Amino acid sequence: MDAPRAGERRPSTSALARRRARAGALFVAPNVVAVAVFLLFPLGYSLYLSFHSWDLFSPPRFIGLDNYRRLFGDDPLFYIALRNTAVFTVLTLVPTVVISLVVAALLNRKLAGIGVFRTIAFLPLVASTVAMAVVFRFIFATEDGLANLVLGRVGISAVPWLTDPDWALVSLSVVSVWKSVPFATVILLAAMQGVPENLYEAARIDGAGPVRRFCSITLPLIRGALSFVFVITIINTVQAFDQAYALTGGNGGPETGTYVLGIMLFQNAFRFYEIGYAAALAWIIFAILLLLTLIQLRLAGRSEVEL
Repeated sequence: MDAPRAGERRPSTSALARRRARAGALFVAPNVVAVAVFLLFPLGYSLYLSFHSWDLFSPPRFIGLDNYRRLFGDDPLFYIALRNTAVFTVLTLVPTVVISLVVAALLNRKLAGIGVFRTIAFLPLVASTVAMAVVFRFIFATEDGLANLVLGRVGISAVPWLTDPDWALVSLSVVSVWKSVPFATVILLAAMQGVPENLYEAARIDGAGPVRRFCSITLPLIRGALSFVFVITIINTVQAFDQAYALTGGNGGPETGTYVLGIMLFQNAFRFYEIGYAAALAWIIFAILLLLTLIQLRLAGRSEVEL
């Protein structure tokens, strides 16, 4: 930096700090405005609507906690959607975590051509959820679907994938697992590649086999990534809508087999035009997700302390 000329005063440290703070504020201002307009305002407005009755045409009418009372006391479909969502979450979460761990462990190797296998494993990640659900709708067709054709070749009778309420929820879980596994695998593979190799070498010298090394070294050191996969998978399943809509339609059928919270929210908002009721349901979903996330983070933090 050039020395100040005679008669010029060097800016003080506090002046430079204020100038840099103003420049930083100008840089982040567009993002702050975007967050306020597209995130904070819709959140606040949806909370406001949850205490009103509104059909999009007449002015909102304040009704207090009536929407929440109706949800918990007068709407049996809410408990059906809650039960289906809970079962769907378990049916999706467990296979996603197990399959992702296995695939990430297999891809975490230095073998010739391993990059090709990684690309193949990650392909479902770039596909549209709706497109995949439509493809699976043809695969799970009862009469001439690919799944039943394969089962028929091995002597197993046709499965009513999309016509039986229980099997429809299983089919929805299969589609969600197919979509969730690649993303979870990416996260877990990145965590596995960060595990120091010298730990594995020391374990090999001590005679530990592959399974013992995985359980005693890999799993404890990737618990943070594993916790993240748990949280993201739970959030995606509780918020599931597009795959359910494309696979079984917007009514949550057959019967109420795939009537999950996302379908219930869609129906009340855009079919029955009960916007306030749908907003109340959205905040209940938010509360459920927040509670589950806090519990998972608490358990993950406790596990790290024990380590």
